[in-house]
Amino acid sequence: MPRITIIGGHGKVALQLARILSDEGHTVTSIIRNPDHVADVTASGASPVILDVEHSTTAEIAAALGGSDAVVWSAGAGGGNPARTYAVDRDAAIRSMDAAAQAGVKRYVMVSYFGSGPGHGVPENHSFFPYAEAKAAADEYLRGSKLDWTVLGPGTLNNDPATGLIDVNPADPATGTGTSRANVALVAAAVLELPGTIGRTIEFRDGTSDVVMALTTDS
Repeated sequence: MPRITIIGGHGKVALQLARILSDEGHTVTSIIRNPDHVADVTASGASPVILDVEHSTTAEIAAALGGSDAVVWSAGAGGGNPARTYAVDRDAAIRSMDAAAQAGVKRYVMVSYFGSGPGHGVPENHSFFPYAEAKAAADEYLRGSKLDWTVLGPGTLNNDPATGLIDVNPADPATGTGTSRANVALVAAAVLELPGTIGRTIEFRDGTSDVVMALTTDS
């Protein structure tokens, strides 16, 4: 996967992912909304493209994805506004999947969250409900597409340093789901190199197994 496009390229996971991929010799393009973030993205080793996916058509997103070998969705509305959450985390995400298909980009990695799905269990009156609903819809749409998809479900995010050690699909999440953003970036980079992760939903947290070993032995 020499040419990779990250949607939501100024996020904390995305910036670390861009550094990992560029250090590995990949050509990385990061789609961002805010021109003020160009310098940060460039410093990560990626080439910034200014495009507000919330207000872009499928054709416009497809044009930005042209020539890519893989797409990583790492964008999000950031909560606080239910209408915008649905517009970005559901509608724009789904448009990006259609755009990838339109642009001939088969590989698509979705950064979701631990517990995402129609049975997320978040009460309708909870502030997290719009995000849970939006991600469930986007993830299900991706699983039903003809793309070579992987859905990543990291646990509760923190800013701890990367350990390169995770637990995949832990049997007892009640013991904790803390996950460093740095480890999420390592996992996202790894799945792009592992064809065996295509068609899988991978929930994980910081743990005790090497990333690649955990991803391949649990397949």
